[in-house]
Amino acid sequence: MRFTIQEIAQSLGAEAAGDLSLEVTGANEPGLATADELAMAMAPKYAESLAEGRARAAMVWEGADWQAMGLEAAIFAPRPRMAMAGLTAIMDRGQSFGDGIHPAAVIDPTAVLGQGVTVGPLAVIGAGARIGDNSVIGPQCVIGADVVIGADAQIREMVSVGARVVIGDRFRAQPGARIGGDGFSYVTPEVSGVENARKTLGDQGEAEAQSWMRIHSLGAVTIGDDVEIGSNCTIDNGTIRNTEIGNGSKLDNLVHVGHNTRVGKDCLLCGQTGISGSVDIGNNVVLGGQTGVVDNIFIGDGAIAGGGTKILSNVPAGRVVMGYPAVKMELHTDMYKAQRRLPRLMRDVEALKKAVSKPGAKD
Repeated sequence: MRFTIQEIAQSLGAEAAGDLSLEVTGANEPGLATADELAMAMAPKYAESLAEGRARAAMVWEGADWQAMGLEAAIFAPRPRMAMAGLTAIMDRGQSFGDGIHPAAVIDPTAVLGQGVTVGPLAVIGAGARIGDNSVIGPQCVIGADVVIGADAQIREMVSVGARVVIGDRFRAQPGARIGGDGFSYVTPEVSGVENARKTLGDQGEAEAQSWMRIHSLGAVTIGDDVEIGSNCTIDNGTIRNTEIGNGSKLDNLVHVGHNTRVGKDCLLCGQTGISGSVDIGNNVVLGGQTGVVDNIFIGDGAIAGGGTKILSNVPAGRVVMGYPAVKMELHTDMYKAQRRLPRLMRDVEALKKAVSKPGAKD
């Protein structure tokens, strides 16, 4: 694919200058860009390495002196990351799975596929499943019975979607995502040591061996429009009602969403975040990498958790938290500073103890 500078600028709604007919085939970092690539020099610190590459055109910041950089053309990006989103959408070459139904795919006769659907080799589509127009089901995917997937889905290789899962339009799943596994839900015939520990917060003493009985998952998973799921994510079925992921939410790699949990609209759940069962998460919530969330709590709209946070209680709307257990971020920062000062404080205390314990020291 070749693009002129003018075509790119028009697509992004951005201003451009210089030789607008100049063509590029891709994008690259300034120091690595070839003569046929657009250099990503959207801040002065990145532009410093332009001389190391051979780029003739670059995406630069507003007001940049592009001619002094030795460029023949430039596109001006007032908001660099937004420009990156548009540029990468234009230049994304996809996975080249091909078009149509691969002869090695296994599709139940009762499944309904919309117009323009692509199904890769060794994919399996179960009874009663419905796949929306122009969706792509990658190689070795498994789509269970009675699954509904909306239009324009992009499902990468080796994704599994369990029975009765309902997914909206423009869904995107990365390799190895697992949607609709059974929830991790068990019970013992008698009150378990875990229940007692949670109630008393104390040791249970000598505990008798206990056997765990499965609580089956009668619910499934409901996913809204414009949701993206990262590699090796797992979203469990609900026990009675469905687990829910709201419109526009994005899950990074290795995120786990437990049974019965509700995730609101436009949430970001970053890598290795683990959410227990029956959590109610509001809209526009951001959970940083390796955040852990205990079961049966709520997190209000617009809340943000810093990376590594362990949320053990309800979080009100708009709250920014961090730490283990989670506290307000500014409080966590103060606690961390105080902790850093502890060695010096202990040395001062030791010095004071020696001073007051010397013979002849005044009472």
